[in-house]
Amino acid sequence: MTTTLDVMGQVCPFPLVEAKDAIEKISAGDELIINFDCTQATESIPRWAAESGHEVTNFEQLGEAAWTITIKKK
Repeated sequence: MTTTLDVMGQVCPFPLVEAKDAIEKISAGDELIINFDCTQATESIPRWAAESGHEVTNFEQLGEAAWTITIKKK
């Protein structure tokens, strides 16, 4: 199953806070797609995912200041 979290317009650290909350609500093996536009989150979200043992399966820039990252829950 895939869940999408849209945190466009939220300033850091809220995209990371929301991502941590959202990943708790999904099952192991499911994916969380996070759409965000906070530059700091381009570092904090992948780092948190790796430190938590989750797998980043996609990470791309959508626009000048917009990104999407897909995290597969461990």
